[in-house]
Amino acid sequence: MFLTTVLLRKSIPGKQWIGKYRRPRVVTLAMKLAMIRRLEIEAENEYWLSRPYLTREQEYKHNTEGRLAKWEAFKLMKKAKFPKHRYISDDLNHLNVTKRWTS
Repeated sequence: MFLTTVLLRKSIPGKQWIGKYRRPRVVTLAMKLAMIRRLEIEAENEYWLSRPYLTREQEYKHNTEGRLAKWEAFKLMKKAKFPKHRYISDDLNHLNVTKRWTS
């Protein structure tokens, strides 16, 4: 079927840039240079990621104090937003003006 389509028709059916039988894109020099540039950037990233700043021994628990300080600051911030304790006796204390039922 594809052979007959190629032999009998000289155009691509439907939209030429999308679909199963689409027109192939021409690879230009700019595309090649952009791909080379992206590959060079990726190679440089791999280079820097393969050489860590700290060794495993230096990195192990290197920031324990800082993490604890951040955690304590977070807890204090949450505690500051929390409302003060309220007691039912404070809300119902106005009923104790006269205690006729107890005397």
